Amino acid sequence: MYGAFSDKYANFDWAISEREVDLTALFNSARSRIEAAQSDADARSAFDKLIAKLGDGHVEIEWPAHHSQPSTASAQPAPSPCVALGYDTKKAGIPIATRVSGYRPLADGDAPEFPAGTLDLGGRRIGFLRIGMFAPEDSPPLCEYALAKLSAPPTGPCDDACSDRVETAATARMTDDLELRLRQLKDAGAQILIVDITDNGGGSEWAEAAARIVSDRPLISERLGFVRGNHWIKKWNDLETALLQAAKTASPRDRIRLQDWAHEAEIARMEASTPCSSAAFWNGKLPSCDWLGHGYYATGLVGGATPNAFESSNWGPLVFTPAEFKYDQGVWKGPIAVLVDGNTWSAAEEFAAVLQDNKAAAVAGSPSGGAGCGHTDGGTPTTLSHSGGVLELPDCVRFRKDDRNEIGGIDPDVLIGFRENDGPTRKSLRLQQKLPEIVRVTIEGISR
Repeated sequence: MYGAFSDKYANFDWAISEREVDLTALFNSARSRIEAAQSDADARSAFDKLIAKLGDGHVEIEWPAHHSQPSTASAQPAPSPCVALGYDTKKAGIPIATRVSGYRPLADGDAPEFPAGTLDLGGRRIGFLRIGMFAPEDSPPLCEYALAKLSAPPTGPCDDACSDRVETAATARMTDDLELRLRQLKDAGAQILIVDITDNGGGSEWAEAAARIVSDRPLISERLGFVRGNHWIKKWNDLETALLQAAKTASPRDRIRLQDWAHEAEIARMEASTPCSSAAFWNGKLPSCDWLGHGYYATGLVGGATPNAFESSNWGPLVFTPAEFKYDQGVWKGPIAVLVDGNTWSAAEEFAAVLQDNKAAAVAGSPSGGAGCGHTDGGTPTTLSHSGGVLELPDCVRFRKDDRNEIGGIDPDVLIGFRENDGPTRKSLRLQQKLPEIVRVTIEGISR
């Protein structure tokens, strides 16, 4: 495990500079507990405590499943395809605003995965929109829609290729539904939009598209840092190859752009190939070299673009990941606030960060969980030799406009005292008390 961290861990700087963790002491303590363990459960507990003390939401171990004796109970019916694929309404969370006094919900029929409604306050009408995940997995109806749209629906279990097709179709519908909800809120007279992403565990790169749907301001994504080594060498090499291949059939203008981007990918590959020792981190110091490669964006080689910038090409997503999704930018035009809490993680933090950093939205709530960038394209898994557990470490970093690592969490512009053990009703009361301040700060931010 020590070796995997030494070679693959993205957040060393944050761990020693912000978390102020003594990494050597932490690992030595875990090693002592593991060596003294009397059972597999004790050893796993030592690993779990190490991860908990480190406090990085994207460091995780998947332990091998225990093999139990075959059950003599009667066979259970096979789960539905969508349940088998992990689609579950429990992932959607509970919209906070629904229990605020005066809240009027919009009908759920058109886009049930995005609960929405309005509330009047001080002569203004506020529109509330809930995003439970930045992926369709919290909405079985989206999965069922996607299965019905497939030209060749699965007759048995849905394999990886089938799962990808379902996700693509479900995400396309989710994009349309988000835009529909925003238009419905405008039609209902909403003047200010509050997007609730509390208890949102993250999702996919769709978060970047969603940010551009809810804001008409040009957005530039966060800067990307990547771990030097084989994983990112391959990623940059594959991208360079794909861009040069696309250039062969592109128009003269696009050919030049693609070749220039391929050169940028080559430079990044060379940077990923240049090692930097992590030894200094284990002594609580920063190395003389730069542990991470830099210079690009969370959205790829391009940090910002209009939705139609690449609409005539099939290579757009190679350089700007939101181009993977067909969306309209700035469906909502007006002031925006984003609600976060300690269970706002990962891609949800990316959504909040890009809006806050571009001064496109105010953020309200309690500091987010702090997961930041995670595992790209399968990550860099390491199988632990004795237990068979698979260790996953974050291989990238998203850097905020002020150069902070996004893993530090999103700090609200308006602080609401959400507590970890608050139920939905208590959260709604805290939100209601802060609504006038949220509206004021949001309006002032737009006017600047």
